[in-house]
Amino acid sequence: DELMWRYYDLLSFRASEEVAGFKREVASGRNPRDVKVLLAQEIVARFHGAAASVDALSDFEARFRQGAIPDDIPEVVLDSVNGELSVAQVLKQSGLTSSTSEALRMIGQGGVKVDGAKIDNKNLAFPARNDFVLQVGKRKFARVKIR
Repeated sequence: DELMWRYYDLLSFRASEEVAGFKREVASGRNPRDVKVLLAQEIVARFHGAAASVDALSDFEARFRQGAIPDDIPEVVLDSVNGELSVAQVLKQSGLTSSTSEALRMIGQGGVKVDGAKIDNKNLAFPARNDFVLQVGKRKFARVKIR
């Protein structure tokens, strides 16, 4: 959070008095994320326009505050083995984890969701079917189709 103030000094056109006011507010208990959002909006607006800044904020809030699934996630088509694939294989082959052991670890830690529902069964197998959305952690998504 301390680095944020350097970014304000280097990148913001806000008056130094206003930035000093933000520092006091954060020191008094204001959430630093709120002040970071203001800086992000200013920078995005400068380089991409005000409309892009509003869109970026809406996207951020939908993804990280409301847990929504992004619209622009990669689509992966995987071939099944005997008509199904294990969840660990799907996570590895889709690129969401680097190995099956990482996939199993993420499941054990509660960091994997299928269509928005957390899974805890490491032995789960997906039959060949229409697509579904896999999520690992807060930021990794893939729309998967097993054939």
